[in-house]
Amino acid sequence: MTEARTSTPMLEVRGMDVAYGGIRAVRQLNLHVNRGELVSLIGANGAGKSTTLRAICGLVPLAAGSIHYQGKSLAGQPVHAMVRQGLVMVPEGRGIFPQLTIEENLHMGAYTRHDKVGIVDDLDKVYERFPRLAERRKQTAGTLSGGEQQMLAMGRAILAQPQLLLLDEPTMGLAPIMVDKIFEVIQDISSQGVTILLIEQNARLALEVSQRGYVLESGELTLQGPAKDLLHDAKVRAAYLGE
Repeated sequence: MTEARTSTPMLEVRGMDVAYGGIRAVRQLNLHVNRGELVSLIGANGAGKSTTLRAICGLVPLAAGSIHYQGKSLAGQPVHAMVRQGLVMVPEGRGIFPQLTIEENLHMGAYTRHDKVGIVDDLDKVYERFPRLAERRKQTAGTLSGGEQQMLAMGRAILAQPQLLLLDEPTMGLAPIMVDKIFEVIQDISSQGVTILLIEQNARLALEVSQRGYVLESGELTLQGPAKDLLHDAKVRAAYLGE
C-alpha cells in the first residue's frame, strides 16, 4: 500500500540504515509524517521500532540515509537543539527523574522555555488533565506507579511544547484502564494540532487512533497505508491483531 503526498512532510526519513556491531537493525527505511498527522509504526518486538525513533532523535548514528524535520536535515544537530525546534520524544521506560518531585520533573520539560506565564499555564493544564499528578506534585517520581510515571512523562513532554511528538511504547506494562487513559491523552494532544509518530505494541488501538500506519518487520518496512486499510489487512490481522 502506498499513499501520495501533496506537501512537504514535517518529518521525512529517507533510506535510513542503523547498525549495531555490524548488524543492520534498520534497513533502507523510508517514512514520512505530515503536519498534524497521527501516524503509527507497528511491528513485533525486536523489529527495529525503538531504534528508528532513537535514530530520528540523534541518539544512535545512521549508517546510511537522511532525516529531515520541517524540511531541514537533522544531521549533526544535538538533542537539545531538536527539542528547541519542537521535536520531543517520550522514550520507552518513561525516562523520568526518580529522585525529583513530580513538579520538578514537569519543569524539566520546560527547560528550553523562558515564558514563565506560559509555563505556569501549561503546568495547570497538565494537572487538570492528570489530577493524580496534581494531588502528588511534591511526591518523588520514583514512588509513583507505572501508570502514574507514564502520565508524568506525557506531562513533561507537553511542557516542552512539541510540534512533533515521538511516543515509544507509551502503554507498555500498564493496566487496561490506564491504557485507555493514555490513549485518550494521545488523541487529545493530536486534536490540538501536535504531529505524532507513535510506536505501540497494542497495534489495534494504535491503528484505530491513527490516520496512517507503517509495519516494520526485521528492520524493513513491509506494509504502509491508511490505518483503516491496515486494520483490515489479512497479514496485519493475523500477525498483530490476534485474528
